[in-house]
Amino acid sequence: MRILIMGSGGVGGLFGARLAKGGADVTFVARGAHLEAMRRNGLQIDGGSEPIALAKVNAVSDPAEAGRVDMILFAVKLWDTESAARTLVPCIGPETGLISFQNGVQKDDMLRPIVGDGALVGGVSYVSAAITAPGVITQTGTMQGLAFGEFDGRQSRRVEDFHRACVAGGIAANISDDINLVIWQKFVFLASVAGATTSMRATIGEIRENALTRQFLLDLMKEIVAVGRARGVALATDFAEKQIKFADTLPHGMIASMYHDLQSGKPLELPWLNGGVVDLGTQAGVPTPLNRAVRDILILHAKGKAT
Repeated sequence: MRILIMGSGGVGGLFGARLAKGGADVTFVARGAHLEAMRRNGLQIDGGSEPIALAKVNAVSDPAEAGRVDMILFAVKLWDTESAARTLVPCIGPETGLISFQNGVQKDDMLRPIVGDGALVGGVSYVSAAITAPGVITQTGTMQGLAFGEFDGRQSRRVEDFHRACVAGGIAANISDDINLVIWQKFVFLASVAGATTSMRATIGEIRENALTRQFLLDLMKEIVAVGRARGVALATDFAEKQIKFADTLPHGMIASMYHDLQSGKPLELPWLNGGVVDLGTQAGVPTPLNRAVRDILILHAKGKAT
């Protein structure tokens, strides 16, 4: 299977490496020092349950160099969505699938006008990983997995082929017949943890161990569940309570990628995370005062530091 990794950072690089190790024909799209290191030394995955060292990988700066592919894993930051998607048009054929493993629930709506309904496959990723040096990605913890599926719930050949490639690469992969629900389930957790860790400048362990901050995190989750349910998503009424218990199982020092971006002076995905909750809540007539507070606390940092 010919697979293109659009955005070879923590998510794209890690899962792309696993797919390549499993025998898939993988092309990585990267830039800058990371691209040069991959071309020179390959790609190294540290941490997790199975470190990987690929001595040689196919890495390009322009997706068009890959030609048409079977599946595209789209893993760029949300603020780069439209510009990155436009570069992919030469890679998309009639049967090509494109799975966005970005954060948020608005990602596919951003992609649809550019790549078309037919290409889009829904998906979410579960991993904590980041580039720690050019050509090196480090995974925190051992959790890793992908869930994906056609938006209409059918079992397509491209999804089944991609699932086989994932299994061959040791990826914990699952085909979902209700991928929109799965995307919202992740959004409840991700936007809440991102908002809490970033606005409080604290780890998940510190937040969950203090009664007041723990309740704040839970209430962020409850607001998102209410917005999703108002928009017709079949989220369980007690889903937030279950997610706060899941947060208790995570490494004490875990922080969200948005907090990493704040520390690095990079732009934040705030407009599509807590800001997205506010916008979608307004459309659905659901109050979201805590997510609004997080958005307003962080908004001065949303564009990152000028370089």
